[in-house]
Amino acid sequence: MDGAGNVAVIGGGAAGFFAALSAARHHPGSNVVLFEKTGKLLSKVKVSGGGRCNVTHACFSTSAFAKHYPRGGRQLKKAFGTFSAQDTIDWFTERGVPLKTEDDGRMFPVANTSQAIIDCLLTEAQQDRVDIRMKAPVQSIQPLDGGGFDLHGEQFDRVIVATGGSPKATGFDWLVALGHTISTPVPSLFTFNMPGETITERMGLVVQDAIVRIQGTKLSHQGPVLITHWGMSGPAVLKLSAWGARELEQRGYSFTIQVNWIGRTNEEEAALLMADAANASPKKKMANACPFDLPKNFWVHALEKAGIDADTPWGELGKKPRNRLLNGLLNDAYSVAGKTTFKEEFVTCGGVTLGEVDFTSMQSRIVPGLHFAGEVLDVDGITGGFNFQAAWTTGFIAGQLNK
Repeated sequence: MDGAGNVAVIGGGAAGFFAALSAARHHPGSNVVLFEKTGKLLSKVKVSGGGRCNVTHACFSTSAFAKHYPRGGRQLKKAFGTFSAQDTIDWFTERGVPLKTEDDGRMFPVANTSQAIIDCLLTEAQQDRVDIRMKAPVQSIQPLDGGGFDLHGEQFDRVIVATGGSPKATGFDWLVALGHTISTPVPSLFTFNMPGETITERMGLVVQDAIVRIQGTKLSHQGPVLITHWGMSGPAVLKLSAWGARELEQRGYSFTIQVNWIGRTNEEEAALLMADAANASPKKKMANACPFDLPKNFWVHALEKAGIDADTPWGELGKKPRNRLLNGLLNDAYSVAGKTTFKEEFVTCGGVTLGEVDFTSMQSRIVPGLHFAGEVLDVDGITGGFNFQAAWTTGFIAGQLNK
């Protein structure tokens, strides 16, 4: 393609970098300048996945992939047709950074370090002669008569905004000044704080297949739950926090969850498994004969919560304590009071309203020549590589600079 003149990319994260590389590659005659307000590039990439960078997810149906986004899934479904998870895998592999798939579908660089991704992106930027400017915040974009933009006295033909999420609506004031509407940002992907709940004494335990439901809502998710020293985390909790982001914020992060620890909704089936355990090992201590797929320490906790001595032989368990135990495993309730950000991976729900952006080009429907990429949009995914894939996809499309 021909050059696109001067192109400004605002934001040195995953979406901004990919947008800059896409612009430089699609428009080799253009001058691409990337502005980063801090002294660090790709900081979220660095800490993601425990420092390994969860690049994408091994899901290769665009419609199935799009279902992992509480907000923006419908728009991204079309965008993934242009740049998908497979395209991401191919892009990095072709540049010497092959990816591997873990059991849960998350994909990481084979090198097992986020630095491999960072080095790849930096090398590409250098080869494509992207002008990277650190500690260069952009506080306003001034559209010019006849087209183009003024950024603090410097003129650009196109601008791509990839500044990420903001914890406060005021962080988007400069985009509101351009005529855009902002969906109020609230946190997404957070863990549940449970002050006073004794289950926190079992911190570090993971129950692999639990169903967590928020009482008074239709919100429910199934998957691993991690007990922490402050409450609960793990995929089931994080998914709930994402899908319920707005409702939980309205509740002031004060609510009750109901947990089915055995992942079975059929009470009769669960009761039968307990009866089989009693019949098969009547003299065996209950602590040593759990009929469900639960960590032993958690099983002992469940017994104690039901008022059952863990040394009780299965054959001596009465009907009432058996019912208490069964109810505790199927309908355990905990009070949640507050939240904690998931690791360092700050994600927000909210941002530029999606109806104001054309997802075939990521161009603003309000301001011609202005494009968006990444979490500055009201788009967010659950944990597992989905937020990065949205960044790669929207960055790639924005960088095409199609009108």
